[in-house]
Amino acid sequence: MKSNFFSVLILFFIFLISTSVNSIKPVREFQAKAYYFSKSKMELGDWGARLSEVQKKQIEARMKNRLEKGYVLSFNKEESLFVEEDQLDAISGATDSWGKNFAPGVQYKNVKTNTQLQEQEFYGKKFLVNDVLQPIEWKLESDTKKIGNYTCFKATASIPSNELAWYSFSWDNLRETSEPESDSVQTKEIKITLIEAWYAPQIPVRHGPLEYWGLPGLILEVSADNTTMLCSKLVLNPDEVIEIEAPSKGKKVTKLEYRTIINDKMVEFRDNRMRRR
Repeated sequence: MKSNFFSVLILFFIFLISTSVNSIKPVREFQAKAYYFSKSKMELGDWGARLSEVQKKQIEARMKNRLEKGYVLSFNKEESLFVEEDQLDAISGATDSWGKNFAPGVQYKNVKTNTQLQEQEFYGKKFLVNDVLQPIEWKLESDTKKIGNYTCFKATASIPSNELAWYSFSWDNLRETSEPESDSVQTKEIKITLIEAWYAPQIPVRHGPLEYWGLPGLILEVSADNTTMLCSKLVLNPDEVIEIEAPSKGKKVTKLEYRTIINDKMVEFRDNRMRRR
């Protein structure tokens, strides 16, 4: 009789232990998604000064899918994946295939290993840009403002413009790098972009959109030149697991090598066009 009682008691304790173990939910790794909206001001230069307001609005309507864009930043404590959302052309209803040649591709950043991997496609050829994260010397300011439910602090920095937009192309930059130096010592002017960022210490990760990172809190807003990027929605620890997978397709190159490839190809296009004329 005693042996039966102890057997039942042991089984009862085993049941309690197994039930309590099963009821403990594993602690999930912190993860989140930030949705950004970017808007750029249209700059037409001297040529634009000759246009009427109606003509300017027509051009702005045609350029809307390049001036206004949406992005998603998926991240955990160490890694992030930044992707542009596809948008249709305001006039034709098609995606902007030409503009994608000079737009940032899928971008993976790892703040622990100081690594950046970015898929780029240039006129049908795929590249995998493998480099370090953009070095940024932030100056932390005391200014604050509210973005959504978060109190954000201001930070500023100055970065060489060609390092920020290494995936893009400019004839002006090409002329500057290809001009032969004279016998006299000349100091070429380096174009600098001033950055203003607002980060939220309540979200203690060092991530941000595009090349921006390294602040003691998620960057919710950043302005550079004529473009401002603002976080419009933030989802912390969603129910579904967020997969952050580093891109792996394409020919491996550095940022500098990729910029050289673009410049050389654009010069080739220009020369071929001039020969046809």
